[in-house]
Amino acid sequence: MPCEGCMGRDNVSTGATMEFLLLGFSELLRLRVLLFLIFLVIHLVTLAGNMMIFLAVVMEPSRPPMLLFLCQLSAIELCYTLVIVPKALLSLVAAEGSTISFLGCAAQMLLFVALGGAECFLLAAMSYDRYVAICQPLRYVALMSQGLCLHLALACALGASAVALALTAAVFRLPFCQPRRIDHFFCDVPAVLHVACTQSYGAELPLLAACVLLLLLPFLLILASYVRIAADLLRIASPAGRGKAFCTCISHLAITLLHYGCATFIYIRPKSSYSPAQDKVVSLVYTNITPLMYPLIYSWRNKEIRGVLRKMLRRKKIAQVN
Repeated sequence: MPCEGCMGRDNVSTGATMEFLLLGFSELLRLRVLLFLIFLVIHLVTLAGNMMIFLAVVMEPSRPPMLLFLCQLSAIELCYTLVIVPKALLSLVAAEGSTISFLGCAAQMLLFVALGGAECFLLAAMSYDRYVAICQPLRYVALMSQGLCLHLALACALGASAVALALTAAVFRLPFCQPRRIDHFFCDVPAVLHVACTQSYGAELPLLAACVLLLLLPFLLILASYVRIAADLLRIASPAGRGKAFCTCISHLAITLLHYGCATFIYIRPKSSYSPAQDKVVSLVYTNITPLMYPLIYSWRNKEIRGVLRKMLRRKKIAQVN
């Protein structure tokens, strides 16, 4: 049943003037300055790392499929952090949290879900790339053409955007209780659902459907790819050959585990088990630490990325000398 103080949105002006209060880390008043400095440094390093990979790949004239996927992944991470982190930093500056408009909250949720979903689909496309490279190496160039990679990238973006739009529309059609306080540092889906004036499990169905499409479906595709890869690796007689082939998958596996580990904890569970404190901690890792780790993982395990970064730095040195 709707709670007392619920506010239905029967006209446009109600939604336009409605505001939410993002509590953020208001309970950690004494640590606000320290947390602000830590998150600011992490944010700047994350932007620099992903920007460097993005520019390095864009400036490379010959781009193999994996580099194209990594370029899109870096672009997603850049947008991802810009959507979430500035508002989180603002919530640390404001002692009692920061306000966000109804439309601003909806836009933030839409972009967050769309970017996160596009990353899930992209990880599935990258697993297919690894499958073709290991299981069908002689047909790799023919199968993984630049046109196919661009089509896959476009499909990832459009598919995730469609699901995000449907989910956001479903969430913000709900009435919201007074006071509209979101115990989070951004408009995450579970946190916004928690302040909705409904006790019905029907409100969670759009989130469940989005999890199936954006999390479960890509994960099954990734799992199928690696089952085939593992089966082919077992047929390789030489341990050195198996190790060399597996090394090409380590970066992708590490990124997949980081992404799906946090996302599964936050989204694949009932509303009754919602815990604001736990969600904020996991979301900190999900939105700050994970994007920071991606460039480190790329540059550490991926020879192509290391080569492209070296070329970019060499061009920069030559330009400075000239």
